[in-house]
Amino acid sequence: MGEAITTIGCDLGDKQSTLCILGIDDRLERPKSIQTTREGFRKFFSRPAAHVVIEVGTHSRWVSSLLKELGHRVTVANPRRVQLISQNESKTDQVDAELLARLGRVDVKLLKPIQHRSIEAQSDLAVAKARDALVQTRTRLINACRGMVKSFGERLPKCSSESFHRKARSQVPAELERALAPLFKVLEQIQQAIREQEKTLERLARKYPDVGVISQPNGVGILSALVFLLTLEDKSRFESSRAVGAFIGLRPRQNQSGDGDPQLRITKTGDAFLRRLLVQCANYILGPFGKDSDLRRWGLELAKRGGKNARKRAKVAVARKLGVLMHRLWVTGEVYEPIGYQASGKVERPAASA
Repeated sequence: MGEAITTIGCDLGDKQSTLCILGIDDRLERPKSIQTTREGFRKFFSRPAAHVVIEVGTHSRWVSSLLKELGHRVTVANPRRVQLISQNESKTDQVDAELLARLGRVDVKLLKPIQHRSIEAQSDLAVAKARDALVQTRTRLINACRGMVKSFGERLPKCSSESFHRKARSQVPAELERALAPLFKVLEQIQQAIREQEKTLERLARKYPDVGVISQPNGVGILSALVFLLTLEDKSRFESSRAVGAFIGLRPRQNQSGDGDPQLRITKTGDAFLRRLLVQCANYILGPFGKDSDLRRWGLELAKRGGKNARKRAKVAVARKLGVLMHRLWVTGEVYEPIGYQASGKVERPAASA
């Protein structure tokens, strides 16, 4: 759209959304808030094509899709780049909507626009996230059971989370049977639901053949590979595989000024679920069951350097490097050799700092 068009800033709320219309002549209009529903948006935006700027959030996916369907140009702003909104001392929905409109008018690149995943990818990814929610719920319930039993001077036996509802139930003190019986019943149901979700994930993995390529490194399972593929979705979106580390939020922050270049924590931008899975993979790679590989050797050597939280920093660095490796394998489709792969020059070496 090369011609000048109206810019509309839209501050998405859970129930109502606030609008600010910035005309071609820079005249502002502040229409009444609209319902954050398909009907509400369809009714208001059945108007001449405009450039609509929204911020990424719970409703941004379906809103952006609907607006494009209605013929509008849509920019989904990265909230981390809209510091004028988050740091504004006079923050209101109307002010937020106006700032989105003005930033969209000046230079869209300032907003670091976000490209939403396809509905199919998001739907498949929801299966993995639903399983993760079940696993976290199971962990909280198990911890609650162990904590209550411990307060009575007893301890439940060590066992896997999968078998806890079977092996620990008979060890519950009689005084707590009435209180914990419902929790064990729920744990049994949750375990069954997790197994069903895992079967669904296995079927989804067969739907995406590249999962097999991505999961070649030891420590990367079907879940991590599938979430990696569905989160990135388009392997060609990065000019370099090294950019994956920054995209996931595993790159250290930078605050360089003059001679000062302090070592900071990672940015933690991007998808938190994928970042957590990669860190878990790195933890396995560096752990007692990890198989010998260049990646494991590199991580262990990094941990030996010592310093504050050396092991943790090495784990994060391995997670970042693993993300780079997985993307490289996805792009090339080549066979991964645990020893000598990096020496062949097939994968780029990320920075050693975590």
